[in-house]
Amino acid sequence: MRTSGRAGEGPKYALTSDEDDSDFWGFAHEAEGLFTPVPDEEGARRVHLEGCLPRGGLLKSLDHVGSGRATMGNAWLALLDGDGATMGSYSVYEVTVVDVRPSARGTGLVDLTVTLWCENALPGAERPWDLLRTGRLNRTGMWHELAPEERYAWLSVALWSRGYQSQGKPDAPAGQVFTLDGRHIVDEDSFYCAIGEAVNGPGGYFGWNLDALDDCLFGGWGATAPFTLHWDASAEGRARLVERVPAGARELALFDFLLAIFEERGVNVILR
Repeated sequence: MRTSGRAGEGPKYALTSDEDDSDFWGFAHEAEGLFTPVPDEEGARRVHLEGCLPRGGLLKSLDHVGSGRATMGNAWLALLDGDGATMGSYSVYEVTVVDVRPSARGTGLVDLTVTLWCENALPGAERPWDLLRTGRLNRTGMWHELAPEERYAWLSVALWSRGYQSQGKPDAPAGQVFTLDGRHIVDEDSFYCAIGEAVNGPGGYFGWNLDALDDCLFGGWGATAPFTLHWDASAEGRARLVERVPAGARELALFDFLLAIFEERGVNVILR
């Protein structure tokens, strides 16, 4: 999907029905409230779609604001880069228009207020999406100063943008050597930030939980086993990754469990 505006000036979001790919609902320049925590986990988010050009089912719903017919159903909410290409998307549910008014962003545009459910748009994810959109997610270590909850949001963007960032690039061939910078690994999430960066570069993804890491080691996510991983500052990792993890009939420290996963999947880890 690409917009027709000039690079960097186009809308940031696009909506398409998840029941009919041909039912394109339109673009929006902003989606204020999308990444705001909801006070009740069972509650809907209230999102302001600014500078919206409604089409299809979204356009039809505008005549029914305030009635049940303003609920359009479920959709894909795509996040667009500066050239209008899709970086990733979220599933949003029970999208309902509750207000519409003319937009100051341009003639023919409207600002819509909608309610919707979205499980994966995590608080803190807006910044890495913006870095990716503007081409500023371009150096290692940008996650180092993030708070714990922000690291998890960073990982979510790494996951949902994986296809966009890889651009169809094949895995590195077997036998490669990767270097894991362990100086900033303080917990499980920071380990995934570091390993994703080691394998796939700034903002890269290589798992965000133990099962996902194991899946990545089967290939298709940037690296092909067997390979070698140089784990720098590994003594710090051993001291910090001490959470106990079930391993069959026993428990292991997270650090040792990670080493066991790597060994089982053919990764030679050199602790340094």
